[in-house]
Amino acid sequence: MVETALPSSPRIASETLFERARRVIPGGVNSPVRAFRRVGGTPAFIARAAGAWLYDEDDRRYLDFVGSWGPMILGHGHPRVVEAVREAAGQGFSFGAPTRAEILLAETIVERLPGIDMVRLVNSGTEATMSAIRVARAATGRDRFVKFDGCYHGHADGFLVASGSGTLDIGQPDSPGVPRTTAADTLVARFNDCSSVEALFDAYPGEIAAVIVEPVGGNAGCIPPLEGFLEGLRTLCTRHGALLVFDEVMTGFRIARGGAIERFGVQPDLATFGKVIGGGFPIGAYAGPSHLMRLVAPAGPVYQAGTLSGNPVAVAAGRATLELLDQAAYDRLEDLGAFVERRLLEAIGEHPVTLQRVGSMFSLFFRPQSVLRVDDAMDADIDRFARFFHGLLDEGYYLAPSPYESSFLSLAHDEQRLTAFAEAVGRHLERVFATA
Repeated sequence: MVETALPSSPRIASETLFERARRVIPGGVNSPVRAFRRVGGTPAFIARAAGAWLYDEDDRRYLDFVGSWGPMILGHGHPRVVEAVREAAGQGFSFGAPTRAEILLAETIVERLPGIDMVRLVNSGTEATMSAIRVARAATGRDRFVKFDGCYHGHADGFLVASGSGTLDIGQPDSPGVPRTTAADTLVARFNDCSSVEALFDAYPGEIAAVIVEPVGGNAGCIPPLEGFLEGLRTLCTRHGALLVFDEVMTGFRIARGGAIERFGVQPDLATFGKVIGGGFPIGAYAGPSHLMRLVAPAGPVYQAGTLSGNPVAVAAGRATLELLDQAAYDRLEDLGAFVERRLLEAIGEHPVTLQRVGSMFSLFFRPQSVLRVDDAMDADIDRFARFFHGLLDEGYYLAPSPYESSFLSLAHDEQRLTAFAEAVGRHLERVFATA
């Protein structure tokens, strides 16, 4: 018999907690997409997790396809990671001084990444991307940079222009509080469209320091790069003396052992990481060849600092996670991704829904055509997605509460549970398309 996710009691505790939270936390959440603004209703307040499962404050169980937005690639609470965290915490939580463990994590990251010599550990993906742009500006002596519509690189001022993720959900892609002078240095191109990048290089000759891109769009849903797109960016950056920056906060060590650099065979000048390298703890990193990374203080003049950078507990969790992610693990993740893709395509049938997948990342878009960029994602049927989302949530399946986010598989998922999930998807697609 196929195991299914089991619904339990109504989410009374979550509703009570959400009311309390809204009195002391803006919008009741500490990151916008958690608020269920795009899908409506009350967010599930999570009490604990184990393996592939989440349990909310009402003790309802959910098969988890969010995985804390990507880092729980082993599943929740893997014993080896828990052991490493306990051991590290027993030695002290934070020192504000260098540790052996930082070196070991940095060496592990460098060993896996082609063309990468050095790593600077930071506390978040936002810190990593803003620091990478600072290095690119210092290296080139230029101020402007190019990003892509719908790509989210954290909440630093310069990135909150035509960004994706939570800014799409609140209908406000350009945040108040960002100075116009800051935003003026951010140039926006179209994802999967090299001609739009070339046009910006032509319009601002000698002014562009970097092009930053999510190699796989993950903050407007899972959007793979078209063939030749990343290669085209590499060619354009080289031709115009700009740096190519891969934002691998989401894809790094998830879609391949060496991330997007390995999977697509395109070498950026700088790359940023997060999620998996912390094993669920807050961490980030930016990395590149020695001649660029030695610009960073104290080796060079580009200042960046952080008391908690290289936090020993986060580093321990990250090291334990990466040690478990050998090639066999990535082969298994790819097999699971291919399996769920086959089952979901069967469930979709003739419904006007598109599935897109890269490795263990996937998205369902409620439109019949492929999604190549954010405006395609915005054209999807959001109302049907919301009803679909809540139907699955009530049945015990936890997807991202937004049509503009990726879902993630972990090594704790298996074919039995994924089969049950696909069957549930089929049922709820029939339901939402049976009504206007």
